[in-house]
Amino acid sequence: QLEFVESGGGLAQPGGSLRLSCRANGFTLYDYTIGWFRRAPGKEREDVSCISKSDSSTYYADSVKGRFTISRDNAKDTVYLQMNSLQPEDSALYFCAASRDFSGTMSEAVWDLWGRGTQVTVSS
Repeated sequence: QLEFVESGGGLAQPGGSLRLSCRANGFTLYDYTIGWFRRAPGKEREDVSCISKSDSSTYYADSVKGRFTISRDNAKDTVYLQMNSLQPEDSALYFCAASRDFSGTMSEAVWDLWGRGTQVTVSS
């Protein structure tokens, strides 16, 4: 069974940090560009960040640039999203996805497999 196992979500205070993990189960992460997305209640899905399969180049949405860092450990089939300086507006369900033939932007790309998500809540 091909799936993602996401973890690391939870409750953080404003200004705090969390590290999300997205582990591939049943397939090799090396063959895919991996993206992180989020959806807050009542809002549309938002592109957060992605990391390429070829040279590990990265993309960040303006809303998280300078605060979030995406990385991958192919040996562990895991992609991480380090989130620092969290703000209440970062509260959302965060989920990862895999694209074998990534092209264009995150919104334009075809994503072949989606995780179920991990909840992040930022509140004092």
